[in-house]
Amino acid sequence: MNIDNIPNFKNNLMTRTLRGESVERPPVWLMRQAGRTDPNYLKLKENCGLTLEEMFSSVEVATKVSLLPMRLGIDAIIFFQDILTITTPMGAPFLFRPGPTLSDPIRHLDQVNALKLYDVEKELSFVPQTLKAIQRELDGEMPVLGFAGAPFTLACFLINGQSFMSDPDKIIGLIKQDKALTHKIMEKLTDITIDYLLMQAEAGVLAVQLFESAAFLLQKEEYEEFALPYQQRIFSALSGKVPTIGFAHGFNHIDKLSQSGADIISLPSGISINEARAHLGKDALVQGNVSNTLLVDGSFDEIRAAVDECVKQGGKKNHIFNLGHGLKRETPFEKVQHVVQCVKDTAN
Repeated sequence: MNIDNIPNFKNNLMTRTLRGESVERPPVWLMRQAGRTDPNYLKLKENCGLTLEEMFSSVEVATKVSLLPMRLGIDAIIFFQDILTITTPMGAPFLFRPGPTLSDPIRHLDQVNALKLYDVEKELSFVPQTLKAIQRELDGEMPVLGFAGAPFTLACFLINGQSFMSDPDKIIGLIKQDKALTHKIMEKLTDITIDYLLMQAEAGVLAVQLFESAAFLLQKEEYEEFALPYQQRIFSALSGKVPTIGFAHGFNHIDKLSQSGADIISLPSGISINEARAHLGKDALVQGNVSNTLLVDGSFDEIRAAVDECVKQGGKKNHIFNLGHGLKRETPFEKVQHVVQCVKDTAN
């Protein structure tokens, strides 16, 4: 990881952590912190008069939503966007009504051949514009993070035409039904994802996270075939240009997570920090990993105990606090506030 060009911020917990310094507490941000659980976001969404995909492409609205979590006391902003943004200029636009839906799922070779590679700076110009607008509003207060969906995860959406959560067995069956087609889709997605993340790096993000949200669908050998090679290509292309975070939802094989080439491994809740560092090394940079389900079902005391244990294992060095997965829609906002405060309370 190249840390020579990491800038300083007024809130410098993220930058100090990336430099390998000991900190008074780990920096905290939460996957899906901008949206879904926030009553202010829900009110804005209801009143803005835009569809969700229009909100993503509106620089003004996306900037406002991205900045809403500042009042939680988080230490980094991740910009408001969707992992499916990159598929629209390819000729596969998803509409959110409310969940993502593709009218013509990709099931045949001619459809794959029709998927277009494109100039990301031209077709997705609203993304760097949003990132720069967020940075202007922050005025050096804290860093901004970028992200993209990993090729396997995006391929699951394209092939299923909707969320893979609706019928996991069906989607994995479709993926395996024509492996050559699946790999050809992911080849195209990999090329676009590299360009997309490099564009975000040029726009000034501190780090980028690659979301392999469909990783839980795969057995270890399948992960080696369908997910890992494409992650490795992406992280290799970004090496030395921007710090990278690798995230694989519900995939509990630390040996495979460590092979992605990401600078920082975002741990699922099923792998403890102690277990991860036993494999990765005691100074490995890790992110995570309190259960997102605990924030729904757990008591305030149980959440505090989980945070305290996570921070203890992290050692206040080379650890970014986060959840094992994104905030669930049904998470009470008071518990989102609580988990952030619990992290802040661990400061020396």
